[in-house]
Amino acid sequence: MNRRQTDGVRGGNFFTAAALCAALSCLALGGCVASKGHGEVRRYDLKGKVVSVERGRGEVVVEHEAIPGLMEAMTMPFALKDRDALEVVGPGDRLQATLVVADDGGFWLENPMITKGAPPGESPADGTPGGPKPGDEVPDFTLVNQDGKSVRLGRYRGRALLLTFIYTRCPLADYCPLMSERFAAVSRELAADPSLQGRVRLLSVSIDPEHDTPRVLRSYGAAHTGRYGAETFESWEFATGDPAEVKRLAQFFGLEYFAEKEQIVHSLRTAVIDPSGRVHKIYRGNEWQPSEVLNDVRELFGGGHH
Repeated sequence: MNRRQTDGVRGGNFFTAAALCAALSCLALGGCVASKGHGEVRRYDLKGKVVSVERGRGEVVVEHEAIPGLMEAMTMPFALKDRDALEVVGPGDRLQATLVVADDGGFWLENPMITKGAPPGESPADGTPGGPKPGDEVPDFTLVNQDGKSVRLGRYRGRALLLTFIYTRCPLADYCPLMSERFAAVSRELAADPSLQGRVRLLSVSIDPEHDTPRVLRSYGAAHTGRYGAETFESWEFATGDPAEVKRLAQFFGLEYFAEKEQIVHSLRTAVIDPSGRVHKIYRGNEWQPSEVLNDVRELFGGGHH
């Protein structure tokens, strides 16, 4: 796993594979077993609740209890070796498993036991794909942008719109921070392409209206564009709005979310909307790359692949 895949945060606690290895090197723990290809491994009991599932990568993000002798309670992603379990596990499920930690830095889960159940009355974040089909018209939802101004999605008609969902306090590097990093990369590429300048807009919608006020969104957005006080937000806006309206917008795109302690458990959706206000493509995870989205936009304007 790379660093982005192994970082986790809960209550200000950060954890990486490197930190795990460092901790193990300082502990005189028993229970080592030879494992071909990984050197010595150690095994620990892990208990927690599943926050999200990335089946394409074979990972589950787990909010786990403290693991005596290893690390305190936190939220982080783990590779899940059991493919059958990976197919049935979902957000909100309770998970017991064996955490295997190898001397070479690898770690994964084995022997999972899953107890099904999201919070009563709530939808799991990784449920059925849902969402619109290509060609469906996007309703004229009303939001509030980083300047505190009311904006309707209909105002983007005549331009291509790239829309994604975030919240500024999101602790999982593979989720909101990654979406914002990739939108920043797309924004830079658009600015450097004369054929697309002025023809595309980006919109990041926060699913945390209570915390993500216009002031917070302005600060967050300017930090991601790198222009800080000079940012005009002409090409990339940040918005939220009335909680019910934000929920309707998210549900239209098939994104489900619910509050869990100080975090929001959520799936991912990134949409490419054509100049007529219709859905061109939906990305349902975080596997997409800026180059793919840029090619989608160029196709809309007849530019083909670069």
